[in-house]
Amino acid sequence: MDHITFVPTVDQMNYTFGGADPVMRIKPGTVLTLWTEDAYGGRITSVDSVAGTALDTEDLNPQTGPFFIEGAEPGDTLAVHLVDLTPARTWGASTLIPFFGGLTSIPVSPTLQEPLPERTWIYEYDPATHTVGFAARGSDFEVALPANPMLGTVGVAPARREVRTSLVPDAFGGNMDTPEMTAGATCYLRVNVEGALFSLGDGHYRQGEGEACGTAVEGAMNVTAIVELIKGGGPAWPRLETDTHLMAIGSGRPLEEAWRASQVEMITWLGELYGLDKYDAYQLLTQIALNPIANVVDANYSTLTKIDKRLLPPAPAYGGIHAELRSAGRALGTISY
Repeated sequence: MDHITFVPTVDQMNYTFGGADPVMRIKPGTVLTLWTEDAYGGRITSVDSVAGTALDTEDLNPQTGPFFIEGAEPGDTLAVHLVDLTPARTWGASTLIPFFGGLTSIPVSPTLQEPLPERTWIYEYDPATHTVGFAARGSDFEVALPANPMLGTVGVAPARREVRTSLVPDAFGGNMDTPEMTAGATCYLRVNVEGALFSLGDGHYRQGEGEACGTAVEGAMNVTAIVELIKGGGPAWPRLETDTHLMAIGSGRPLEEAWRASQVEMITWLGELYGLDKYDAYQLLTQIALNPIANVVDANYSTLTKIDKRLLPPAPAYGGIHAELRSAGRALGTISY
């Protein structure tokens, strides 16, 4: 098994899915040890840094990659197993940004509401306790919260020569911003172009479901992942698997369109796993589904349809590759699950 370490320079980071040359070619089964910059491009460093003056809107959400996966062809499935996500800094940042977020006027849904005030919170990360510290800015309150390192963005190049900003989630993955994208999870993505052109980034030290204000506890991340290729079987929408759950992620606007995409994808997956016709799968899903909201702030919203594998008979997805990759991750000796 090849093991490659890659720390991109600023010039090597990319801001789109599609349209970018690969940073390197790798074989299926490769272990990647990577570093990713935060969504701000490292420009928010203190409570005195605010989005309006610190950020360049053309350089948000830098991605590490893309990686060309040898042998990957349109219609295949790329399996990305997250072995370890470790904060690369001792602090993360979250901000209020005018006309951005779930509870304010935004350009695509304008009102006469005044813009949000610009405000930044710095969360100190304590590796000893694995917590992030919230310190209120306009109140007298502090609390330590358990860290939940995750990646906001995992994706491949879209089909039909499209080039999409790394701020948007869609069928190719991208900026889905789900707290489920954490160590121990395997993400399945449909390959749309030769080589897949896989990228990841947008590390969060903690995020609640929905990412209400538009920014999580954003931070640079050390990432260990195993990238594997499955010939054929490419899902229409991204899928996630953990030891206990199967999940499908849909993205779109309004939120109900994202929900529908994730529901249909899970109905398809249940059909593949258990031989159910779509109406039987629809009925079963209605009784067992959970539906966490990933984000309600990005260019497309994202939601998950999630089912507990323990409710159903064993039916290993993709030939049981999640368990294989999990075992391989353990063998590396440094894992965070």
